[in-house]
Amino acid sequence: MDALELARKLQEEATCSICLDYFTDPVMTACGHNFCRECIRLMWEKAKSRKGGRKRRGSFPCPECRELSPQRNLRPNRLLTKVAEMARQHPAFQSRDLCKAHQELLKLFCEDDQSPICVVCRESREHRPHTVVPIEEAVQEYKLKLEADIGSLREEMMKTREMQAREKQTLAEWQEKVKEQRQRILMEFEKMGLLLVEEEQRLLQALKEEEDEVVAKLRESSASLEKQGHALEMLLLQLEDENQHTPLQMLQAMKELLSRRNSLRVQYPEATPTLLRTVCKVPGQIEVLKNFQEDVVPDPATAYPYLLLYESRQRRYLTPPLEPMPHGKDRFLAYPCAVGQEAFSSGRHYWEVGMNLTGDALWALGVCRDNVSRRDRVPKCPENGFWVVQLCKGKKYMPTMPSPTPVTLAEPPSHVGIFLDFEAGEVSFYNVKDGSHLHTYAQPKFSGPLQPFFCLGAPKSGQMVISTVTLWVKG
Repeated sequence: MDALELARKLQEEATCSICLDYFTDPVMTACGHNFCRECIRLMWEKAKSRKGGRKRRGSFPCPECRELSPQRNLRPNRLLTKVAEMARQHPAFQSRDLCKAHQELLKLFCEDDQSPICVVCRESREHRPHTVVPIEEAVQEYKLKLEADIGSLREEMMKTREMQAREKQTLAEWQEKVKEQRQRILMEFEKMGLLLVEEEQRLLQALKEEEDEVVAKLRESSASLEKQGHALEMLLLQLEDENQHTPLQMLQAMKELLSRRNSLRVQYPEATPTLLRTVCKVPGQIEVLKNFQEDVVPDPATAYPYLLLYESRQRRYLTPPLEPMPHGKDRFLAYPCAVGQEAFSSGRHYWEVGMNLTGDALWALGVCRDNVSRRDRVPKCPENGFWVVQLCKGKKYMPTMPSPTPVTLAEPPSHVGIFLDFEAGEVSFYNVKDGSHLHTYAQPKFSGPLQPFFCLGAPKSGQMVISTVTLWVKG
């Protein structure tokens, strides 16, 4: 008999046939069978309540053999108490190894339910159609599966660790790249700052030299005129003095006076040009301003009745070229003008305007308040809500505002950039081709929304291009 079967026999001997659990305070009947004291008492108490119980006079049938046994003859079985205690503490008989329903050892494994069962469960209706194998076979099969899973998990764990190591390396390399790029940005901006400082000093030096050159010429002309004026004044005083003398005295001094008058040559110096040659041009400024570039489009509803707008992308007129435009309250009637569709009341905005002038046409570009007069001719100055630069082709110029130093642009650029910094209260104009600064309006703040402003001259004066829209005046 093997150890497992011996343990099985020990379990049977230590189990009460009434409660199917290990004996608790076991007692022996007259016929030699053993039961828990409480189990047999409860069973015989039930027997007393049935008919015929009194005739037995304290004797009851044994649950095993049905032989009558007097209740007073129940004797404690101390040996069986020890055996039950031993079985209860034996590791082979722990509750996890016994079927909860039948108190039998779990010897089989149901593959359908994936759970261990006992031999009694195997014959039940629930498990009869299922595939059942001995636990030892199931364990071997699952051990193989576990070993395969363990191997696979180890491979995945190694792969995960390798990827983790690679990710850490990638992170370190990425942070190093960012660090190098940060240093490069700082160095390049520092370098650019030095270049800008050098360019600033060069422009200031060129402006200083130009200033000194013009100042020297003006001072030389002023000194020459002062000397000439002094000579003329002295001669005039002498002539006036001689005019007071007698005729004889005048005739005696006339020869000398005529000689001095003929030797005095009155000369007037040529006008010194004061148009600045040194332009304000910051390298890379236009590229920076393009970060704020807007897709500005003129609003056809505001255009002067004979100002034509042609959208090249859609290949269509935004305003009918042959019919008079309706005169709405937003339409300009005093000038060939239009404003942008969008008004700006905050932020920074940049847009460019291309020009193709003919003749001596006058143009105006910039911004205006959204409530400027559109039916009356008013000067285009900040006091009237206009911040514009007027351009011309030829040598004419138009001041942008009543000022002792009006903006003069004898040769307008082919492309003008307009930069609006609303919070700073500034509107600046640039020559896009060479990046030079043309003019800047500055005030503490703007009182309301601003719109891009475009104004053309007479018919056949040229064209203006804003984004994809071309403007010209119908002749």
